[in-house]
Amino acid sequence: MKIHTRAVHAGDRKKPAPAIPVTTPVYAASSYFYETAEELDRIFAREQEGYCYSRYGNPTNAALEELVSSLENGRGALACASGMAALHMALLAALTDRPKSVLAATSLYGATFNLLLQVLEPLGVNCQFVDVCDASATAEAVRRCRPACLLVETISNPLLRVAPLDRLAELARGAGAALVVDNTFATPLLVRPLELGAQLVVHSLTKYLAGHGDVLGGIVVSDEAHYEALRALGRTSGAVLGPFESYLTMRGVKTLPLRMERQCANARHLAAWLRRHPRIERVHFPDDPNHPDAETVGRLLPEGLFGAIVSFELRGAGRSEILALMDRLKLIVPATSLGDVHTMVLYPVMSSHREISPKQRERMGIRDNLLRISVGIEAVEDIQADLEQALAGT
Repeated sequence: MKIHTRAVHAGDRKKPAPAIPVTTPVYAASSYFYETAEELDRIFAREQEGYCYSRYGNPTNAALEELVSSLENGRGALACASGMAALHMALLAALTDRPKSVLAATSLYGATFNLLLQVLEPLGVNCQFVDVCDASATAEAVRRCRPACLLVETISNPLLRVAPLDRLAELARGAGAALVVDNTFATPLLVRPLELGAQLVVHSLTKYLAGHGDVLGGIVVSDEAHYEALRALGRTSGAVLGPFESYLTMRGVKTLPLRMERQCANARHLAAWLRRHPRIERVHFPDDPNHPDAETVGRLLPEGLFGAIVSFELRGAGRSEILALMDRLKLIVPATSLGDVHTMVLYPVMSSHREISPKQRERMGIRDNLLRISVGIEAVEDIQADLEQALAGT
């Protein structure tokens, strides 16, 4: 079954009663009971399918988990209260019964760095970093560190490096490590990391999967080997999503393939236009034949689908010029997220990578003149016109 069809149908139309709801209802109950205490006992013991307490499982959440697991071709999933909560659960599941060591990509979302260095490292987890797009450096780091977990983003935030997931999976497997992939930027429409050998895949539901700026949530999709540990962590930590957010996310996922195809097309058009603009010094977008990961892009991404994020550097600009440009925008929304149906612009220095030191940002290639655009589904001519008038004022 094609992903476009699974996005519409998976998870829905369960039969709780003689009538079958067309869409999954919002089950707001925090607890459940049965005809006999003995049946409830079996459900608590996980000897029988069912629900007892919403921290352990909720029918609306379960429907969403089934849906996203189907899109990623996983064993199962855990819906979490935020994307960062999902990433935390994925890392803990990867480290269960393994040495406490993580080898992470140098190109990551700023909050992910903070999770590694300010939360996990003080708890005794050894965190090292490597350019995962450098094959020899990564192989050497894996050999030297013998990590329990390798953490990467499919398409990195915000410079859009594309990780060679298939080759990283081979390295991780050889070291006995779990490959954890943040697939938020790519979505299952572009890349399904579990099919390439990853063990755990993370999404911020807030972004493309929900897609309408009205959900805060995250999800982890797991292979068979890590599923029980993941579910146990969810039951114990309580970092689970609420049923209303699950309902909204399921509604959003139904149009994910349509939205993402349109957003990818708009982003490609916008990137080509920005490359020709005299005020733009450099454009970061994976369709460029000169992209540093062009070979990986050609191998892993579907033809014509390169994601819907475009980052660019404004020639000769500093912080004040960038903020002034953002203030001149009339259509594009200057907000701290991505993946919505409307186009959004973000200044990484101010938001996503604010807590990274200036020296570290410079090493990562995130300069003070960099902007990141999450391209929406509007008419691309209108997006371009708004950027044009804003750039004209610089």
